[in-house]
Amino acid sequence: MKYYNFSAGPSMLPEEAKLSAQKDFLDYKGSGMSVVEMSHRCKWYEEINDEAEALVRELMNIGDDYYVLFVQGGASTQFEAVPLNLLVKGRADYIVTGNFANKAYKEAIKYGDIVCAASSKDKNYTYIPDLNEVKFREDIDYVHITGNNTIFGTRYTEFPKVDNLVADLSSCIMSEVIDVNKFELIYAGAQKNIGPAGMTLVIVKKDAINNPMPICPTMLKYSTQAEAKSLYNTPPTFSIYMAMLTFRWLKKLGGVSAIQEINERKAEKLYDFIDNSTLYTNSVAKKDRSLMNVPFVTPTKELDAKFVKEASENGLLTLKGHRLVGGMRASIYNAMPEEGVDALIAFMKKFEQENK
Repeated sequence: MKYYNFSAGPSMLPEEAKLSAQKDFLDYKGSGMSVVEMSHRCKWYEEINDEAEALVRELMNIGDDYYVLFVQGGASTQFEAVPLNLLVKGRADYIVTGNFANKAYKEAIKYGDIVCAASSKDKNYTYIPDLNEVKFREDIDYVHITGNNTIFGTRYTEFPKVDNLVADLSSCIMSEVIDVNKFELIYAGAQKNIGPAGMTLVIVKKDAINNPMPICPTMLKYSTQAEAKSLYNTPPTFSIYMAMLTFRWLKKLGGVSAIQEINERKAEKLYDFIDNSTLYTNSVAKKDRSLMNVPFVTPTKELDAKFVKEASENGLLTLKGHRLVGGMRASIYNAMPEEGVDALIAFMKKFEQENK
């Protein structure tokens, strides 16, 4: 039986990347060591670190005016690192479009004059606020958004037109082409489109990291990581190595523009089936639907549970929805092949016929 993992994260990785890691696991490039045991100061690991950074820059077309950092602590640590590093005037505006956007907002409140400029909580985060109607304050340090909402299945199809935009792109990084120059800072947990859990990618303008708050811990200062090329302390070496292999896979595939075409095709297939179904529904505003996370429900919780159980028995794994919304959720990140979505749709069709 062929298995497909629809987990929201940690999520499936490209098979090619896993096979490469398997091949070199016991002895990386004749070093006599596995990547999981070699020093982060040795030449083999420094080459991995350098290649990973170079590939991120190439895949996302990042200029020399940005640092590319590999840090620890997940995106949740960045909820505090961002205000600690960027609050110079002490003011920032947040758009709250989901659970993690709200967590980021609540953490930032501790450090300054933080305002929720817009929210979609009134409709259980099923849409993205109209950016034409959002009024940001004058003289703020940054505007913070969460680009894709993993739990609720929404995404920004356009971004706020501000000079100091900060974005959590954890669940959509490298899934579609973006202009990095529109952002002051981007951060993303690895465990959805990049690699295993443990590493977080930070892309930040070089001129934005020079005035951290005095209380900012050394490990959370972007300047600390930038000066040490992400090697200030022992980094999550294996996670960065796996990320490098995933970046290689994505480059070989044709880059971000190529995976965007595949992602749009996968999502369109799945949404079209749901929209034309008499059993399944998706409550997200169509214009704001995520390419990465597709939540859906049947008419009853009992039928939802039956669906998840039978799907798992048919090799379609981890489809249970988040506890905040229930139902099902298919996370179809970069590494999910198109045939995986086809297999899910075929099962959904069969289940619908059997449970009318």
